[in-house]
This record gives sequence, structure tokens and C-alpha cells, in this order.
Amino acid sequence: MERDERPPSGGGGGGGSAGFLEPPAALPPPPRNVSVPDDRAEQRTCLICGDRATGLHYGIISCEGCKGFFKRSICNKRVYRCSRDKNCVMSRKQRNRCQYCRLLKCLQMGMNRKAIREDGMPGGRNKSIGPVQISEEEIERIMSGQEFEEEANHWSNHGDSDHSSPGNRASESNQPSPGSTLSSSRSVELNGFMAFREQYMGMSVPPHYQYIPHLFSYSAHSPLLPPQARSLDPQSYSLIHQLVSAEDLEPLGTPMLIEDGYAVTQAELFALLCRLADELLFRQIAWIKKLPFFCELSIKDYTCLLSSTWQELILLSSLTVYSKQIFGELADVTAKYSPSDEELHRFSDEGMEVIERLIYLYHKFHQLKVSNEEYACMKAINFLNQDIRGLTSASQLEQLNKRYWYICQDFTEYKYTHQPNRFPDLMMCLPEIRYIAGKMVNVPLEQLPLLFKVVLHSCKTSVGKE
Repeated sequence: MERDERPPSGGGGGGGSAGFLEPPAALPPPPRNVSVPDDRAEQRTCLICGDRATGLHYGIISCEGCKGFFKRSICNKRVYRCSRDKNCVMSRKQRNRCQYCRLLKCLQMGMNRKAIREDGMPGGRNKSIGPVQISEEEIERIMSGQEFEEEANHWSNHGDSDHSSPGNRASESNQPSPGSTLSSSRSVELNGFMAFREQYMGMSVPPHYQYIPHLFSYSAHSPLLPPQARSLDPQSYSLIHQLVSAEDLEPLGTPMLIEDGYAVTQAELFALLCRLADELLFRQIAWIKKLPFFCELSIKDYTCLLSSTWQELILLSSLTVYSKQIFGELADVTAKYSPSDEELHRFSDEGMEVIERLIYLYHKFHQLKVSNEEYACMKAINFLNQDIRGLTSASQLEQLNKRYWYICQDFTEYKYTHQPNRFPDLMMCLPEIRYIAGKMVNVPLEQLPLLFKVVLHSCKTSVGKE
């Protein structure tokens, strides 16, 4: 993977869909064989984000970042979402915050998807084609994924699909497409959740749920290169070791053992969840003081970062390093809690969305088996979010974010040579965690015991069947 396509995840979350983020604007792209129209090319700016343009790409003047983003979005048949009003500001610093609005602007400004090579390889097709103007209806069909589904049905009906083609949905890695649903054989198994719903509510789960994120598609269509022997940079190893040393990886001290036959009440389960959150938050505060870059930032910035990311940090740790306790001992406690009919019927749609996303993300982490080193890097990357308001040294945070972004990539590529997609898979989980944490704020407190019961019950049941 090229250096200019390895961004920090600090700007994600607004778009909801977990597509791979774009490169940091401060990093200049490596030299490429780009045809420059004239001597004023250096002064031209990208029509999408305003960054320095490198030439004519897919019909319009654009930068390398937007060129690559548009190509991946179309080739991989991405379907994004905007959590705002579908009019997010596109600038060099903010273009990574909403993939939906970025792709929308690409289409509105005339980027020509038909100029992309069908095999997904470098180089355009028919370079004489300029910008195109398409109707609002056609743009909506692309943004909603309807056009991709019709194309897939066309090839399926005509029996002319080449399953070995990099541009085909059924690629070597057998990854689900953005349009796949829960009924797909490649989707996450949610049998435990379905059984829970039917047991307590007498309702079946809809055939698909629109909120399920698409975490598996990045570079599913890229040609896989054979692994090559390499060594880990000593400085990277040292910094990763310092990050892991800053972590308290001891089992959680909050007691979660309940006698057999004891019925846990909603208030008791809620109190237990609060105690766990308190302990996990305390560990995050202690973690900050042990960070290798602790002296490089002000206390004000650390306070601002922690107040904005503590829920994300707790969620990340619960799904990774403390998952055995959370999905073991805590799951056993929640099993002894029986929600009332009123609790079940008052449960909000927002809570349902959080449940679906948490179950999906749990299975993703369970599949990856995240190491302590990867967890420590992911946590630092998520924490060093330069887009948070009120920071006094955003540029310094951006540099730190990049540092650990590259270190994490170096480590995964060194240790997991046979998993070329592992690093983007890990990084795509971070904006999803940020989105879930933001959504949980809107779930009423009295609904949290039921939410955790459903999530833990479903995850434990489905994993137990594997």
C-alpha cells in the first residue's frame, strides 16, 4: 500500500460507514506519472476539497487523495451514510469526516465513473472523456447503491460473471458487498439475537437492518501480493513496547460473580455497569500519565481529549483486552436479569441500532483476534484526535497521530504477513467505535441493562456455536 494512502483515523465517525479513510493532507504524495495540463498546474486546486491538484483525473481537476477515494468508492461499490444534513463542508482537513458527502461532491462536480478501468488497475480508461453531468436521480441511485445492485443482477442473470476478476463482488477474500444483508451467508451470524427477540418479544428480526456497517470491503478487490520477508524498525518496536507498558492489562477488579438462582434486578445490573465504567475510566486516566508522549502535550489538551474520547476508549477496551470478562462474567450476570414487558416494548430504535452495530463489531474483533500491541496502537490513534474542538496544539496532535498510525501499520505488516488486509480492517473499526459511542449517549439510561443483556447474550450464544 502506498504511503499517501495511509491516513490517521482522527477525522472519522461522521459518515457512519466504515470505509478506509483518506491520507493526511500534510503528507505530500510520492511522485507519480501524472500528465500536467500546463504550467499553472501547481497553482490549481482540487475541485472537491481544495487541496493542491495533481492533474486531470476522471474528467476533472483533482488531488491524488480525491482521485483515489473516488476510484475505490466506485470499484468497491461503496454505499456511505451521512449523519448530518448531506451538505458537509469539503476541505483539505475535513474531507475525511464524511465519505458520503465527499462522493456526492465528486459526482456533482462531474467525476466520470465510466473513466475508471473495469479491472480496478492503475490508469484511466478513455482519457479524452471530460467531466459529465448526470441527473439528481442518477446520483441518488449511485449513492444508495441501487445502481450497483442492478449491475450485479444483470451479470448474474446473464451468467457472464468472472469470479476471479478483481472488480467482481465475489473476490478472493469472499468479502460481503455494501449491499449485503443479514440474510446473506457472508454476513455476521445473529442467531442468538434472533432467538432473544423471539423469546422475549414474540417478534422476528427484519430480514435486514440498514444500520449494519460495512467493515469488510476495503481492498477486497485488490490483487494480493505474495508476502515478503521484512523486519520491524527498532524505533517502532520501542514505541509499541512503551504503549503496551502504559496499559493496565490485569483483569477487572469489579466483582461480577452472582450466586446461582439469584434474580438480578434492573437497578442492580445498572449499578454494576456503572461500577465497571468507573473502573475502566480510572484506568484510562492512569494510562494517560504513562504515555510515551505525555510531556509533549498540555494538560488542557489531555483533559479535552479524554472528555471527548473516554466512551470510545472504554468501548474499545471492552471489545478487545477485557472481552473475556465482559462477554463471560458480565454476560452470566445479565443472564440472571429478566426485563419486564414494559422495558421491552419501550426500547428505542436508537438502542436497536446500537445493538446491531455492537454485535457486528464484536464479531469483527473476534475474527481479527486483536493483539495487545495492536490494541495499544489503536487506542492511541483514536485518542489523538486533532478534530476535537478546543485543542491548543492540533497540528502537534496530527503529527503524533500519524506517528502511531504508521507504527501500527509497520507492526501488522511485519507480524501478519499473510493478512495483507489486516491493518485497514483494524483502522476501519475506529470510526465505527466512535459512531457507536456517540449513539449510546442518546440511549436512555434505564434501557442500558436491556441493551447489554441483548448484546452479551447474542455474542456469547453465537460464538459458542462456532
